[in-house]
Amino acid sequence: MSMEELWEEETHFQNSGFEPRLGIYHSVYQLGENHIIPTRLDLDTATFVLSQFPHPDVADSRVALIDSATNQRVTYAQLRQSIRALAAGLYHALGVRKGDAVFLLSPNSVLYPTICLAIFSLGAVLSPANPVNTESEIVKQVRDSGAKLVISAPEELHKFGKLQVPILLTCRDQSNNNDNNSVSVEELIDCCDPLECPETQLSQSDMAAVLYSSGTTGTSKGVILTHANFISIMTLLKWSVDVSHSQNDVFLCFIPMFHIYGLAFFGLGLFCSGITTVLMQRYDFQAMLDAVKTHKVNNIAAVPPVILGLVKHGKAAGDLSSLKRVGSGAAPLSKEVSDRFKERFPWVELRQGYGLTETCGAATFFASNEEAKGHAGSCGRLVPSFSAKVVDFETGTALPPYKEGELWLKSPTIMKGYLGNEEATTATFDRDGWLKTGDLCYFDEDGFVYIVDRIKELIKHNGYQVAPAELEAILLSHRDIVDAAVIPLEDEEAGQLPMAYVVRVAGSQLTQDQVIQFVAGQVAPYKKVRRVGFISAIPRSAAGKILRKDLISLSLQKVISKL
Repeated sequence: MSMEELWEEETHFQNSGFEPRLGIYHSVYQLGENHIIPTRLDLDTATFVLSQFPHPDVADSRVALIDSATNQRVTYAQLRQSIRALAAGLYHALGVRKGDAVFLLSPNSVLYPTICLAIFSLGAVLSPANPVNTESEIVKQVRDSGAKLVISAPEELHKFGKLQVPILLTCRDQSNNNDNNSVSVEELIDCCDPLECPETQLSQSDMAAVLYSSGTTGTSKGVILTHANFISIMTLLKWSVDVSHSQNDVFLCFIPMFHIYGLAFFGLGLFCSGITTVLMQRYDFQAMLDAVKTHKVNNIAAVPPVILGLVKHGKAAGDLSSLKRVGSGAAPLSKEVSDRFKERFPWVELRQGYGLTETCGAATFFASNEEAKGHAGSCGRLVPSFSAKVVDFETGTALPPYKEGELWLKSPTIMKGYLGNEEATTATFDRDGWLKTGDLCYFDEDGFVYIVDRIKELIKHNGYQVAPAELEAILLSHRDIVDAAVIPLEDEEAGQLPMAYVVRVAGSQLTQDQVIQFVAGQVAPYKKVRRVGFISAIPRSAAGKILRKDLISLSLQKVISKL
C-alpha cells in the first residue's frame, strides 16, 4: 500500500480509533485530568476505595447501601468503620496475613463489600464463589485457591464438611443447626477496634483476588487479578459515572457480587463516586420491580435475561417511572430485544457493555444515550486505556473495520494469568501481551464494537459457520417463546446441526415444526434450526450466560437413551 493509500485509509477510519499501520484500535475516549489511573506502586484496592469516600462532613449522612428486604441502611462513615474493624479482627483474632487466600461463599448482603475490602486491606487474596455451587465444586475451589480461611453464610456451612479449614460465618446463625460457638463477621465488627487495623505494606502488583470463570463451555479457571487491575477498573468506572451523569442516581444491585460484574461495580466501584446502592440478596423479578418503586431507583445494571423479562412482562411491570438508565452486560443483547425494550420503556436509556473476568470488568461503554440510539446491537466503544485488535483466527492478520475476527485486548485492567495453569495462560496471551478473548467481533467506522458470538460456540455446518446468538435472537422474537438457546448437534454428514432448546409461554402448544419454520423464514438455508427440544428453563450462569455444556450434555443423554 502506498503512503497516499495509507493516508486515505487512516483519514477514512479516524473516528474508529483504528491505526492501519499497526492494525490496532485505540479508545476514542479521553480520561481527563480528574480520572488519571494512579501509578503509585505502594497502593492497594482498599486504600484507593476508602480515599474516594465522601468527605467526613457528609459521610455520616450519605447512604452507601440499603438492604431492599429489611431497609437496613449503611452510611459511608459506618462502612469505613466496619471495614477497618473487620480487618483488625481478621488480623488479630484469626491470623490472616498478606498473601493468605480467603474463600467467600455468600449471597449479596450489606456485609459483602465490607468483607471484600477488609480482605484487600490486609493484602490477603479474595476468592469468592457462587452459593448455588455443589459441595464438590466448593471443595475443589477451596483447594485450588489454597484458602487459609473460609467465610460462609450460615446456610452454606454444610458444604465444607470435608475440609479442614477454619470457618467464619458472615452473620450470627439464628437456625441453631450449626455450632453455636462459631464466630461471625458481625461479631468481629462489633467487638474489634477499627484503630487496631494493621498497616500492611502492599504493592499494586500484588495479587488481590482469584475469581473463577463461569466455565460455560468447559472447566472453569482461576483468574488472577491484582490490586492494579482493580484500581484501574475503578478509575474507569468513576469516569463512566461522570460522563454519563449518573453521580446522583440510586442504583439497584441484584447482580451477584461473587461475579466480576457485581464485585467491580457494586462491591467496589460505585463507592468511589459516593453513590447509594439498593442491594437485593438475589434476583427476583417481582422483588426487583418493588425495589425500583419503593426506593425510586434510577439505574439498574442488568443482564439480557432481565431485559427480556421486562420486555415480555412490560404491561405488568408496574411503576418504573423513576428509571433513567438500564445497563446490560455479561452476555450479548440482541438488537431485536433492545428495540423492543425501547418501545416499552421509551424514557429509559438502555446501554449495552462488554467485559470479561479476565479484563476485571467492562472493556466497552456507551458514553451517551445518543451513541446507543445510533448503534443498536453494539456494546459501545473501547473505554479509555483499552486497545484492541480484530484478528483473523486462521491467518493471524489484524483486520480493519467491518471485518470479523477474534477480539484481542490490552489494558492495565487485564488479568495476570490463570492460577496454577501456565498452559491456559500461555494459550490466552500472545507473545506481545495481547489477551485473546475468544469472542468473534467487528468494529464499525466510528469505533463501535459488535460482538457476534463466542468462537468456540460457532456451529460448523457443511463448512459454514453459524452463530448461535443470531438464531437465539430470532427465536426470542416469537411471541410464544420465553427463552431459548442454540447448541451444536453432531452429525455424520454435515458435521454439526443447529439445535434449539426452547422455553414456551405457559399454555402454548408450539411445536417443533412451527419453530423450525419460523426460523427458516428469516435465515439462509445453512443457518436453519434442524432440531428443537422443549425445556422448562435454560440453564444459565449467575451472570446470565447460557451454560451450553449442560445443554450439550442433555442432548447427548437423549441420543444415548435412544440407542
